[in-house]
Amino acid sequence: MSRWSRYRDIGVAMTRLLLRVAEERFRVAGTFTISRGSRTEIRVVTVELHDGAFCGRGECVPYQRYGETVEGVIETIRSLAEDLSNGLDRVGLLSRLPAGAARNALDCAFWDLEAKRSGLAVWKLAGLPPPARLSTAYTLSLGEPGSMRDAAVQNAHRPLLKIKLGSDRDAERIEAIRSGAPHSTLIVDANEGWTIDQYLDLAPHLVSMGVALVEQPLPAGADEVLREIVRPLPICADESCHDRHSLKDLVGKYDAVNIKLDKTGGLTEALELKREALNAGFDLMVGCMLGTSLAMAPAFLVAQGARYVDLDAPLLLAEDREIPVQYNGSVMEPPTGSLWG
Repeated sequence: MSRWSRYRDIGVAMTRLLLRVAEERFRVAGTFTISRGSRTEIRVVTVELHDGAFCGRGECVPYQRYGETVEGVIETIRSLAEDLSNGLDRVGLLSRLPAGAARNALDCAFWDLEAKRSGLAVWKLAGLPPPARLSTAYTLSLGEPGSMRDAAVQNAHRPLLKIKLGSDRDAERIEAIRSGAPHSTLIVDANEGWTIDQYLDLAPHLVSMGVALVEQPLPAGADEVLREIVRPLPICADESCHDRHSLKDLVGKYDAVNIKLDKTGGLTEALELKREALNAGFDLMVGCMLGTSLAMAPAFLVAQGARYVDLDAPLLLAEDREIPVQYNGSVMEPPTGSLWG
């Protein structure tokens, strides 16, 4: 039996398309741990749009933190068959589905299909400059201070390390990592794992350890207090930032925003969020869920010019797509059109 769980013939813009959607699993290299839990594999949803001559692909990673499941996302995508048969396109998709994983996979598949039909790369279709190689952060998952120091030593050659925190003994962890990687720039991500008292206690220590940025220290629903405190180092919104509509509530609380396509609901909205965030004076991080190279390819375009790039997910996997993004250490090469776009 095909790995594709179900498909339907649908018509889009006068062309009969074959919509295919499936869950795929990829092994993590070891165990990846954040404050909310650990995983040894990832479950992604892959969408293909076929028109008989060309195929557009997109990937999303449903995230339980946002009330998403693999099964629910697949069902949401399947439910659009009739809308697609009546001419739903990438622009219409913005109002048909909310920001989130399901819209991301479809939006990116539409972009890929448009590129293949036109013979033009997505960056040209989107009016962007040619993409250049990027240097990405490398993530050290949450663990005991000693094991995190060992991981830092192994990756001390990397210019930017992202450290997962959000638990007891975080001061020990950051000291251990700094001793293991004395020359790397450090950013820390608490994944909503601290209280305001914990953050205020840790912040001076983070500054003394040379941390450049702290990501989402408080739960998204309890971050209003950030308006009332002096921020001794820049704070980046992740779980608090989804699409353009998020920005108005972030002014005065955060200094930067983390753009992820699974939150924005695709490349289309991510590019608009990037534009409006820059206009509002935010610094940019472009990040990702723990996905494959197929998810990194569209994010690579958004990450051009961002202060912080965090697109290292394929480096954390034991297996990837057949045609992966190429990494030379922490340097990402532009994805090839045979992968996406």
